[in-house]
Amino acid sequence: MKNIFKILMVLFLPLLLLNSCRDQADKNWTNPEASIKLYNTTLSSNTLYPTMADNSFRLTWDGMNGETGNYTIQFSKTADFATPVTFATSTKNTYTTTVRALNTAILQQGYSPYTQTLLYIRVILGTNLSNVISVGITPYPVAIPVITSPTSGQAIVLDGANPNVTAATIKWNDYAYGGDVKYNVEIAASGSANFFPLGTVQNAKMLEVSHLVFDKAVLKTGAIANIASNIDIKVTASSTSVGGTIVKVSDIVTFKVTPYQLESFLYVPGAYQNWDPLTAESLRSATSNGIYIGYINYTAPNSEFKITTARNWDNSYGTTGGYNITYNGGNNLVAPNIGYQKLTVDTNSLTYALEAYSWGIIGSATPGGWDNDTDLLWNSTTQKWEINNIVLSVGEIKFRLNNDWGTNYGDDGNNGSLEPSGANIPITEAGNYKITFDEENLVWTKTKL
Repeated sequence: MKNIFKILMVLFLPLLLLNSCRDQADKNWTNPEASIKLYNTTLSSNTLYPTMADNSFRLTWDGMNGETGNYTIQFSKTADFATPVTFATSTKNTYTTTVRALNTAILQQGYSPYTQTLLYIRVILGTNLSNVISVGITPYPVAIPVITSPTSGQAIVLDGANPNVTAATIKWNDYAYGGDVKYNVEIAASGSANFFPLGTVQNAKMLEVSHLVFDKAVLKTGAIANIASNIDIKVTASSTSVGGTIVKVSDIVTFKVTPYQLESFLYVPGAYQNWDPLTAESLRSATSNGIYIGYINYTAPNSEFKITTARNWDNSYGTTGGYNITYNGGNNLVAPNIGYQKLTVDTNSLTYALEAYSWGIIGSATPGGWDNDTDLLWNSTTQKWEINNIVLSVGEIKFRLNNDWGTNYGDDGNNGSLEPSGANIPITEAGNYKITFDEENLVWTKTKL
């Protein structure tokens, strides 16, 4: 009997070992096993129609007990998720949105309307992955531009060493207008209504943007150098025909941009502030091109000052006579007149210039009415003109330069934006306000105190 058992073991043991090896080989050891169970979608039809726009699109999965953080829902055009796109995040083990949002997200990934294409979906929480589900989906076209690049969540790092090289190409789809169409591309800090221009093209559906142009625009949104910031981008299409002007605005896409330090500064200690470099007004070079501009409120005629390269006396500029300057030498510079002066320093030609320069608010809502300006103060930290407490009544205001109507700004009808000689700006509620005026970007704010 023992001999028979030994014979059987000799015969069957290799087969057991072979099957065991096959089982091990069949496992995909390069990918972790799914730890989140994702269920199929709630779509009633894989072909999307405009009439379905407000219908629900719902995803559900088994939650992870003991895990914290948000679930991230990712889409991909390929099963390996080589280039995943973040569709949404959720604090729960379910997510519901509209077919309209789903359709827009698919179009933004470059899917063609009326063409069925596989869409792969998964859910992530930390290092935990769900299984992948797929659906053959057919999106419908929309009558607005659809941004296809950048995609939601994409990260762009700008390079100051290559300012004139293309940093990104903005792309979008749009229907045929049958005539010329102008596209304006704008960006804003995520969630902000203040958009800044990135570029304009005629009839084309793409815009190449250099590192320098991108950096200047991103810094205007309030982004900080060397830190990734969430940025919103939109495309506005404008076409004019005998029937009038058609304006179509794309949905917003949010992506990440890391700008580099573009600005550089000089400082102006002088008699107007007791010769202290630590508290001196600054001059800014917006593009580090050697030309610096700032606004100094000189409190006495013939006020003396110098220009330093840092907030100390280690290195400074003085004058050799007239409006010439010299590095680490020369006499004190002189501002002949009192009040705000625009000081321009050109370190390339070693010259400086001064001109009277002040901004004020005027109008029926201000204490001085339409006869007298209320002066704004320059804030070199925020690079804006400000007044921290002004009493406004119900009425209208405008911003004007040097107490004169030669240069004035009014409302352009676009949520805080300004334009030269624009309409009077309405004030609909009386009270104490803080007002800011951004001359560079032509926007203003009011905050009721």
